[in-house]
Amino acid sequence: MKYIKEERIKIDKSKITKLAAYHDPCNYGRKAQMLFGHGYFQEPRWIMDQCAEEWVDLYPMEMNQTCCGGGGGTLTTGNDEERVYYGRKKIDQIKASGAEMIVVPCHSCHGQLNNIKKEHGFEELEVKYLWEIVADALILK
Repeated sequence: MKYIKEERIKIDKSKITKLAAYHDPCNYGRKAQMLFGHGYFQEPRWIMDQCAEEWVDLYPMEMNQTCCGGGGGTLTTGNDEERVYYGRKKIDQIKASGAEMIVVPCHSCHGQLNNIKKEHGFEELEVKYLWEIVADALILK
């Protein structure tokens, strides 16, 4: 945010051509809000506004967002059947938004969504980190 605001980096939001949606991860949002009194909800949305002409929020959002099913180390627990089954709620939420791309700041969410999209019939879903959206929209000279 700081580099964008200070114009240390330049962004061309027309470079992001797919409809993107933003996912609020548990730890950065809800858990941070409960433990520290500040969840990172508005900051990533501000970044999305700077980097994409059009993007959508998932419903529900922020404190009411659905977990992707990949948090708490579930990617490595061996409970793959349960993790994939639980993730269907997040995939259904993304499908309902009409988005072709989901943007996440969290490594666990990124891994989970990439791992389960095929099992839930959404192979074409592009899963991107928030930093990747910034990198994709950069104007390089």
